[in-house]
Amino acid sequence: MWRYRELMPLFDGEQPVTLGEGFTPLVHARSLGASLGLDRLYIKDESLNPTNSFKARGQSAAITRATYLGAKTIALPTAGNAGNAAAAYSAAAGLACEVFIPKDAKRPFVDECRLYGATVTLVDGLITDAGRMAAEKGGPLGWYDVSTLKEPYRIEGKKTMGYELAEQMNWRWPDWIIYPTGGGTGMVGMWKAFEELERIGWVTPHKRPRMVSVQAENCAPIVRAFQQGTEKAQPWEDATTIADGLRVPRAIGDFLILRAVRESGGTALAVPDAAMVSGMLAIGKHEGVSAAPEGGAALVAIQRLVGDGSIKATDSVVLFNTGGALKYLDVLS
Repeated sequence: MWRYRELMPLFDGEQPVTLGEGFTPLVHARSLGASLGLDRLYIKDESLNPTNSFKARGQSAAITRATYLGAKTIALPTAGNAGNAAAAYSAAAGLACEVFIPKDAKRPFVDECRLYGATVTLVDGLITDAGRMAAEKGGPLGWYDVSTLKEPYRIEGKKTMGYELAEQMNWRWPDWIIYPTGGGTGMVGMWKAFEELERIGWVTPHKRPRMVSVQAENCAPIVRAFQQGTEKAQPWEDATTIADGLRVPRAIGDFLILRAVRESGGTALAVPDAAMVSGMLAIGKHEGVSAAPEGGAALVAIQRLVGDGSIKATDSVVLFNTGGALKYLDVLS
């Protein structure tokens, strides 16, 4: 990721806190594409990042800046993967880490936070409740808050997915990007990357990818807002889904996500849990890629868009697999 350090928040002589994140494979999914009638279907496989998800990018950038600013304790609410990444990069930087996570989160997420030495607080509720508790406890103690969009640096790490995609596709944008959306900072970061790459001349300005936001059927605030034509999303009540990364009833950057989707000519789709699992299995069977339910949801969205004629056979399509299946193996049964 830090191959783009000149475009990252890094001072001269400063060394990033890194575990080797970034430049994940862009897999040409020929078998899976053939099953859908697509010649140019690709999987951007973020599961091969440290701690098994795209969250490593954002936390590498955030912890790098926190270290420079003299932080001693990192704090955040998490649905799972962000907490794992924050704990790992805090350990690498020699910082304490306080993680607040819903008590019904999958056990591997909780255990991995503890593996890296983080203090874990189990919260009765959702990630929004965890965020409230983290702020109430950490604010008076001066903990450095790295929760979504509470600091600008996680987006700076996430935007590198857009840089890599451009480089791996010979400095041209794909026609479609299908992105699982919980907090949505990955989509916001990539939209920022598109602007930056066009401004510096690395990519010729032309039609950007159509951005597709994919959410869980039982937690789809962005989808509902898109369909209703509103600029912000109302919090989702009774959010339930097997995809912990999609169990975000209110995204802080909702208006930025919706802006990227609409300005790109994209759309937003909700997927039921059972279909996500079928998607995970299809990605594994056809391509040997370990996909979390979020990645499975993205595949289901592609199937729908091909079926209704939105995605054409000649289009280039990138499916973002934001994490791996290993922390979710229980859902396969």
